[in-house]
Amino acid sequence: MTVTAPAQAATGYDLGPASALSCRACGHRTPLAPEFACPQCFGPLEIAYDFPAVTREEIERGPKSIWRYKKLLPVPTTVEDHPNMDPGFTRLIRADRLGAELGIRNLWVKDDTGNPTHSFKDRVVAVALAAARELGFTVLACPSTGNLANATAAAAARAGWESVVLIPSSLERAKVLMTAVYDTNLLAVEGTYDDVNRLATELAFEQEDWAFVNVNVRPYYAEGSKSLGYEISEQLGWRIPAQTVIPVASGSQLTKIDKAYGELVSLGLVDEADWRIFGAQAAGCSPVSTAFREGTDVVRPQRPDTIARSLAIGNPADGPYVLDTVRRTGGAVTDVTDDEVRDGIRLLARTEGIFAETAGGVTVANAKKLVESGQLDPDADTVLLITGDGLKTLDAIEHQVGPKATVPSTSKAVREALGL
Repeated sequence: MTVTAPAQAATGYDLGPASALSCRACGHRTPLAPEFACPQCFGPLEIAYDFPAVTREEIERGPKSIWRYKKLLPVPTTVEDHPNMDPGFTRLIRADRLGAELGIRNLWVKDDTGNPTHSFKDRVVAVALAAARELGFTVLACPSTGNLANATAAAAARAGWESVVLIPSSLERAKVLMTAVYDTNLLAVEGTYDDVNRLATELAFEQEDWAFVNVNVRPYYAEGSKSLGYEISEQLGWRIPAQTVIPVASGSQLTKIDKAYGELVSLGLVDEADWRIFGAQAAGCSPVSTAFREGTDVVRPQRPDTIARSLAIGNPADGPYVLDTVRRTGGAVTDVTDDEVRDGIRLLARTEGIFAETAGGVTVANAKKLVESGQLDPDADTVLLITGDGLKTLDAIEHQVGPKATVPSTSKAVREALGL
């Protein structure tokens, strides 16, 4: 880590501590720009930093949003001066009842359903929008499995930007409505998310003023997930949990939370510690868990077939890096069936009063599987990531829950129905 003057002097952009784009494959560095592929080897680019000095006290005095960490993110120093959704600083709850059911003695749930559009995607979109504004874009766009569509449309509306959102035509109805209400240019595309993503990549090259948050400004967008790692550590009293279980779609969230933990140690904000990262997938779209189970470095694409549509990315961009992360930290990547996903949703709701979307059911069900297989230490501090609200995926459980009975309007009927 180095401490320098703001990067704006060298790059012409005010993107806070961001100093360059660095290739994750070959290490080649290029100036900050709206680029996502290395000019040398075509590997993925990510943000390199020259962090300023920062203290716990300074962070704690900051706003109750991700902008309390703006000195650690690739955003302008004036980011708070522009209308935005102010996401983040969602609750971390001690989950003793769920822990008792799973057999984990020290369990917490990071509940990101409390973000403005009810998923963690508000974090990454906020960072992408801030960077896109500085980089000179005028339209916010994305391909999405649902949550990102909601977040992009809402953030653009708040900022006064036009937006273009591409979704698979099979997307859950609730997520379609939660995007369309913001009057975005919403287009349903025939095919899977991977088909939609390929279309977005083509359009990103053709429409020079469109910032596709997870394509041509992806290096900036992805860094928004670091805020989850920062918050978890701060909310635990400035320490890193021994185990974190994270749902895997593209895989970016998992790798960035691990990155955040490392940055906190490097900056002296938390003590040196060991931590283990675990990835959670649905069996109907499990290219990363399959590669982990087979002991290979090759993540072979799959055609998704699962109720967990927010995780249904058959060719995850960060899949190989997820494998690197979990293997380096001593974690694992596992998967569960759709029935287990539904059970996970209901278990979390019954024990902790949190209604998660299918991705949350994936996390809970995989945590159960990891404990039962001996891969997750039941005595270690553990955090589960709940990244989206169950109101978005009502169809997943609509045939499993409902009234216990339909009764006449008499107290006797109620007592009889309840067996009293």
